[in-house]
Amino acid sequence: MLKKILSPEDCAKCRICCGFVDEDKWEIPLVFSEKKDEIERKFGLRLVPRGNEYVFDMTFDGDKLIYCPAASEHGCVLGELKPFDCSIWPFRVNDFNGTRVITVSPVCPSVSALPIEKLSEFVRSDGFAEMLFKAADMHPDMVKPYINGYPILLAEEKSEKL
Repeated sequence: MLKKILSPEDCAKCRICCGFVDEDKWEIPLVFSEKKDEIERKFGLRLVPRGNEYVFDMTFDGDKLIYCPAASEHGCVLGELKPFDCSIWPFRVNDFNGTRVITVSPVCPSVSALPIEKLSEFVRSDGFAEMLFKAADMHPDMVKPYINGYPILLAEEKSEKL
């Protein structure tokens, strides 16, 4: 779905979203529980619990950059089993004062170079926002706190139940 605004080649060349330091290990993408066993079995990667989901077991050493064990020079080795967070990055669902919002990380050089209007249009097209909010309903641990400086592209409309 992101191919409309981000080429797989540009994504694989950059890999900025695949590297972490100790300070930002909270950003390690969640692997939803329904994919855990298959990833461990097929790829031999160890996953550890985080909330109701899982993350890759990675050992950190201060400011040393550690890459995700599923990252390669050609992109993610997991294919269809890629964590949902990775498949939607640099977009994310954040909690902004009790309202779920879709933001875009300014860290992705290719996507952050695009006009905000184009990114907002993308989020609203083809059911992308609905897919993100539905995934957040099913996996609430994927909703991260809002980070100042991340452009808000869409706020979830709350329907009142009678």
